[in-house]
Amino acid sequence: MPEETLLKLTQVTKRFGALTAVDGLSLEVQRGEIFGLLGPNGAGKTTLINCAIGLLAPDAGEVAVGGGNPRERLVRARMGIAPQTLSLYELLTAEENLSFFGHLYGLSGDRLKERTRWVLDFVGLENRKRDAVKTYSGGMKRRLNLAAALLHDPQIILLDEPTVGVDPQSRNSIFDSILELKRDGRTIIYTTHYMEEAERLCDRVGIMDGGRLLALDTVHGLIAEQGGLPRLVVNTDGREIEMLTADPLAELNRLAASAPIDRFRLDQPTLEQVFLNLTGRTLRD
Repeated sequence: MPEETLLKLTQVTKRFGALTAVDGLSLEVQRGEIFGLLGPNGAGKTTLINCAIGLLAPDAGEVAVGGGNPRERLVRARMGIAPQTLSLYELLTAEENLSFFGHLYGLSGDRLKERTRWVLDFVGLENRKRDAVKTYSGGMKRRLNLAAALLHDPQIILLDEPTVGVDPQSRNSIFDSILELKRDGRTIIYTTHYMEEAERLCDRVGIMDGGRLLALDTVHGLIAEQGGLPRLVVNTDGREIEMLTADPLAELNRLAASAPIDRFRLDQPTLEQVFLNLTGRTLRD
């Protein structure tokens, strides 16, 4: 089956005065994939997402969602957004929050009730639906934030740092939900500061810095192309020796010929190393 592009950005540029937040960036996201977007603070990720959902109009270039302009209401309705800043009313219950957002999406009557039941069950909050959100844990609020993004049954779901500040149980629940959405054919754009999340969930990853897309590939492809050589750490003759090598077995044999090896460790390149090689800094800088 041929791939179908659901989100396409072509030479998108967005400026704020003298600052170019997004600089001639192009990428395509295919139906049914989880696309990870990584970048340090100030890389332009949020501006790019705001252009993708139609909240901002680019100064140059084009954005298309399913071939349409996301600035148009009917096109934007194909997307669900779970922002990093929680979009919830804490004095309302989960049901009341979803009822409010559902009416904004144009849902009402039996359809709204049906979707509310479904999303609450999907994120595991059915038994807390009549409790005020202020009584929820951080992880439960994140799950309700996801439920609100799914309420209108969108094709494309944008998740901006969806596991910030959550407990391990809620994080795993969110992971399971995301993978189930993928199995259902949904398209997910996922921004995160956690490399292990991108490695676990994402089909492809784009790395941004300075408003530009520095690299885009599968996790394995990025590591193979940009991760560098494995690091061999050897303890021998009272010393610790570190080296980058394409042939660790040959290096171990060479060292063992002159002194016994007490222990050794081989560290394979990681996505974190790819990010450091491309940007010169860690993701949290």
